[in-house]
Amino acid sequence: MSFLLPKLTSKKEVDHAIKSTAEKVLVLRFGRDEDPVCLQLDDILSKTSSDLSKMSAIYLVDVDRTPVYTQYFDISYIPSTVFFFNGQHMKVDYGSPDHTKFVGSFKTKQDFIDLVEVIYRGAMRGKLIVQSPIDPKNIPKYDLLYQDI
Repeated sequence: MSFLLPKLTSKKEVDHAIKSTAEKVLVLRFGRDEDPVCLQLDDILSKTSSDLSKMSAIYLVDVDRTPVYTQYFDISYIPSTVFFFNGQHMKVDYGSPDHTKFVGSFKTKQDFIDLVEVIYRGAMRGKLIVQSPIDPKNIPKYDLLYQDI
């Protein structure tokens, strides 16, 4: 399914998407096309992209081709999904220590749709961090690699 969504293959393309996506939630999925969990997430993203087209733009970003962003967002697990609105990084409180990205795949299409809607509504009100609408049991658990440093 990853062939249905546009890909950003360089830092320049990611920069352009962040700067030029206005009045919509920019969804950047960092991962690899051949990874099974990324493919599962890509399937959800592609099935919801037309439903969310008025409020979001969804792109796939290869972690190996954009090491600057992979390092900047501390992407140590793939897939990781990062959100922006009008060039501003949107943070989401998932009930985990990391509010900068969603790690793993969404359990359902509705979870992803709800999250984009909450980010969109919050951003339209000027918020930079929103509360996740996803049921905590549907949020993948992982350990932060830098927590003990």
